[in-house]
Amino acid sequence: MDIIAKLTQEFSLARWQVENTVTLIDEDNTIPFIARYRKEQTGSMDDQQLRELSERLIYLRNLQDRKAQVIVSLTENGHITDELTASITAAITLQEVEDIYRPYKPKRRTRATMAIEKGLAPLADIIWEQDLAVELAAVATPFIDPEKGVETVEDALQGAMDIIAEKISDDPTCRTLVRNLTYESGIIVSEISKKAKETPEDINASVYEMYFEFSEPIKKIAGHRTLAINRGEKEGFLKAGIQAPEESIISQLSGIFIKRNAFTQPLMETTLADSYKRLTAPAVEREMRNLLTEQAEEGAIRVFAENLRQLIMQPPVKDNVVLAVDPGFRTGCKLAVVDETGKVLETGVVFCTTNKDTGPSKKMLKQMIDRHKVTIIAIGNGTASRETEVVIAELLKETGSKAQYIIVNEAGASVYSASKLGAEEFPEYDVALRSAVSIGRRLQDPLAELVKIDPKSIGVGQYQHDMNQKHLGETLSGVVESCVNAVGVDLNTASPSLLSYVAGISPVVAKNILTYREENGKFTTRAQLLKVAKLGPKAFEQCAGFLRVPGGKNPLDNTGVHPESYKIAEAYLKYTPPVAAKVTKSLKDLSVTPKLDYDTAAKALNVGVPTLKDIIKELEKPGRDPRDELPQVLLRSDVLDMEDLSEGMILTGTVRNVIDFGVFVDIGVHQDGLVHISQIAKRRINHPLDAVQLGDVVQVKVLSVDLKKKRIALSMKDVK
Repeated sequence: MDIIAKLTQEFSLARWQVENTVTLIDEDNTIPFIARYRKEQTGSMDDQQLRELSERLIYLRNLQDRKAQVIVSLTENGHITDELTASITAAITLQEVEDIYRPYKPKRRTRATMAIEKGLAPLADIIWEQDLAVELAAVATPFIDPEKGVETVEDALQGAMDIIAEKISDDPTCRTLVRNLTYESGIIVSEISKKAKETPEDINASVYEMYFEFSEPIKKIAGHRTLAINRGEKEGFLKAGIQAPEESIISQLSGIFIKRNAFTQPLMETTLADSYKRLTAPAVEREMRNLLTEQAEEGAIRVFAENLRQLIMQPPVKDNVVLAVDPGFRTGCKLAVVDETGKVLETGVVFCTTNKDTGPSKKMLKQMIDRHKVTIIAIGNGTASRETEVVIAELLKETGSKAQYIIVNEAGASVYSASKLGAEEFPEYDVALRSAVSIGRRLQDPLAELVKIDPKSIGVGQYQHDMNQKHLGETLSGVVESCVNAVGVDLNTASPSLLSYVAGISPVVAKNILTYREENGKFTTRAQLLKVAKLGPKAFEQCAGFLRVPGGKNPLDNTGVHPESYKIAEAYLKYTPPVAAKVTKSLKDLSVTPKLDYDTAAKALNVGVPTLKDIIKELEKPGRDPRDELPQVLLRSDVLDMEDLSEGMILTGTVRNVIDFGVFVDIGVHQDGLVHISQIAKRRINHPLDAVQLGDVVQVKVLSVDLKKKRIALSMKDVK
C-alpha cells in the first residue's frame, strides 16, 4: 500500500505536503510546532488537519502491519493462495482483513469444530457442492460411527449442517452483505425493561421515558439518542436491540449460496437460516451497536472538544480584584479574594444563603469588598448557587456598590482542590477554600487555571462518562495543548501544569523549569532554557517559540517569533522594499510597510511567505493575546426568578453548554434554558456549533416556562 498516495487522496493534498508532514511527524516534531513553524513544508496545514492526518497515518500503518501478520499466519498454516494474498493486499479497512482471515482463524470449540472432530467434514463438503443425484440419507450413512458419537443419519447430517452453517457465516461475502443490509434497512428498537416496570416512580427511569417504546432506522439515529439508549440499558431501565430485514437478507444469501438441487436445497435452506440467526445476525448486531456507539462517541467527543476549546479560550478578565464564592448550605459559602495577579489576599466562610440570617454575612462580605476594592464577584454554579446569587444581588443593591457578579462554571474545581497539585499549591488552605480560589482564578485566566484539572472533569459535553475514556482523554488533551500553544506561556509565571502542555515539554521538564526559576531567578532570555535539566536542543526547538519572556533582554523573546527566525526578523526591520521609501522600523515603534510585496520581500530575506507574514504579525503586536479579541464575559448586578419569566420576554444570556440537540443558556435565573437546535437560527443548521459557541453572549426569547419540571424553552430566532 502506498500510504502517502492514500493520504494525499483522502485529504485532498499535494503529495509533497503529505511527504513532508509524515517526515516531520516521524522526526518526533510536535503537532503545534509543525503547524506554527513549518508552514512552508506542510502548505500551512492547521493543527486540526495535522492531528487528523497523524491519526489516519497510524491507522494505515497498523492496517499494513496487520495485513503482513495475517499473510504470515496463513503461510505458516498452509492456507495461503495467490487469491487470498491479492484479497488481503486490496483490503482498505481492518474489518475487511479480519473478514478474509475469519475462516482460517484458530477457533474455540464450536458445534462445527466438534463435527469436524467426528469426521463429518467430508460429508459437509459433498453437500456443499450441491450436485447430488441420490437421497441425502444414502450419502450420510457411511459416516455413521457410534464410537465418535454419530449414531444415526440425522446425527451425521446435523454435524454437516453445523460445519456448513459456520462456513457460510465466516464467508466475507456473507458478512459484507448482512452488514450492509442491516445498516441500510435495519432499525434500532428499545423498550421498557422489567426493572423499570417494577419501579415506575423511579426518577432515573423517567429520564428514559421516551425510549420505553422507541424505534428508528440505524442509519438515521442521532448520536445522543444512541448514547441515551446505551446508558438506559446499562442502568437496567431499557432493553434494546436491532431489527434487521431478515427476509430480504436470507433471500439474497440464498441466491449466493444455494443451488437448485432437489436433494440438497431443503437442507441448505434450513442450514442457511440457522447460520444467519444463530451465528451471523448476533455478530452483526454487536457490530452495528458498536458502530453506532463509535459514531456517537466520535460526535460527542468532537462537541466536547470544541466546547472545551471555547471554554478555556474565553478572554481573561484582567486587572480586576475578584471575590470568589464557592456556595454551600451546611458548611457555608467559602470565600477567597484574589488580586489582579491571582495572589490570594484573604479567605473566609459565611452563611450566604437565603435560608439563614444573612445580616452578619452581608456585613462581612461588604467589609471584604471595601477592604480589597473588589470589582467582580465570581459565584460558583454548584449547590446553593442560586440562593447565594440572590444575597449577593441584594447586597450590591443595598450598598450601591459598583461591583458586579458573574456565575462561573465550577466543574472540576472540587477535583483540583482535592488533588495533590492543589495541596502543593495551597497547603495552608483546606479543600473547600482551594475550590474558591480556583473559581476566582479561572475567571481571571480560564486557560491558566483549567489546565490544572483533568479535561474530562470539566463538564462541557454530554455522556462523557459513557465513552471510551482513553480516546476522550487523548482528544481533550490535544485541545488543551493546541490552546496553550496558540496563546503562548509566560516563562516566568507559568505553573508546571501550564508548562507541561507546551510543545516539547514533559511534566518532568516543567518541574525542572520551576526549579531553575526558583534557584536562579527569572528567565531573562529564552536561551537560558538550554540550562534546564533534561531540556535539550530538540525540546528547545519545539517549545521555545511558545514561551514568552516579558521584559527580557531581547524583545523578540516576548513574541511568537521562533529563535531560529530572529535573524530574519531583524533583517526585516532593516528591509527597504524596492517599491517604497525607506521605512524606519523597530520593535518599540513598528511601522508596517504599506503595500508590501510579500513574495519580493520573502525572496530578499530568504524566507517563506507564510513565515514572513507570521513574523510581521508578531512584530506588530508583541506579547499579544489572541483571547483579547474575543467577546467579553457578561457581568450582572441583579437577579431574576423563574417566576419572573413570561412568554415572549427578551433576555441576554451566556451559552453554558452545547450539545447535539441544542444549547443551554444562562439567563440569570439559576436554571439554564434550552434553545433547541430548531430555534437557534433561521437557516437550517446541521449542528448547534455551526451557529453558536460556548461562552457566547446571546439574546434569547422565552418560549415557555415549566415551573414544576424546572424547564425553560428559549429561542434565538426573531429576537430583535
